[in-house]
Amino acid sequence: MNKLRAILNGKKAGQPELRNAIFSAREQGVDIEVRVTWESADMLRLVTEAINEGVTRIAVAGGDGSVNEAVTALCQFPKELRPELAVLPMGTANDFATACEIPIDIDSALALALTGESYWVDSIKANDRYVMNVASAGFGAQVTVETPVELKNFLGGGAYTLTGLLKAIQFQPYNGTLYSERGSWSGDVLVGAFCNGRFAGGGQPLAPNAYINDGLMDISLIKHFPPLVIPQVVEELKRFDADGEYVIHGQTRWIEVDFPQILPINLDGEPYQSQKVRFEIQPESIHLVLPDGCPCLKPDV
Repeated sequence: MNKLRAILNGKKAGQPELRNAIFSAREQGVDIEVRVTWESADMLRLVTEAINEGVTRIAVAGGDGSVNEAVTALCQFPKELRPELAVLPMGTANDFATACEIPIDIDSALALALTGESYWVDSIKANDRYVMNVASAGFGAQVTVETPVELKNFLGGGAYTLTGLLKAIQFQPYNGTLYSERGSWSGDVLVGAFCNGRFAGGGQPLAPNAYINDGLMDISLIKHFPPLVIPQVVEELKRFDADGEYVIHGQTRWIEVDFPQILPINLDGEPYQSQKVRFEIQPESIHLVLPDGCPCLKPDV
């Protein structure tokens, strides 16, 4: 590909490594047009502009939030009009890009954006919003907003520290009902995670077996638990392929959460609040540029 529309997060646009990579590609004859966002609403305007001008591939430079903005903007258009999407990881965590093994090095990421193959992958619709990586609800979303490091680790799939678990118990659980293809369940929920990608919370494997092209979201729900059962909860958290007494794992095409109180929710790092949310997988909705052998692509799909 000898032409690319790059949409840069305004906070990252001035970074020397990004500017140098773009200048270097231009010197090699690649036509890279640059646009810069100032606020979140700019992404839809710039994606609309790209589509109206016939751009066939865009590259978004930023973190998981920027990817979310791009996916949300693309999904406002019919599938046949959506340009291919490449990612230049420049966020703090880059959880989605890391799981997909998109290079963190900007020169390598730009080379992939220019020459890589694109694949149709899924996204998740959450009411009128979209998720590319992970949505969390309850305690997990509250953790992400309030940002204590050890509690962020608790949100991840691998770093369930005793300190994090003990602090989690102090949080008031959220009582409500969840509906899905698997049936309905009512009770006290501490945290729920609805995953298209694999990592959250800065590289923690929240859904290590998830694929982004299988038409399913991976879910994990942690029920409220007493301190005495911490060892049991830790073991259940590690078993991603089986339900436990306090931890529910599974896959579904859709799930609705219905709570009497406002539930704190986090969509790819962006806060959102609602009492009722329907999470629904959007199969093959994003034409994503990925490296050869990407582990998040399910073979033979």
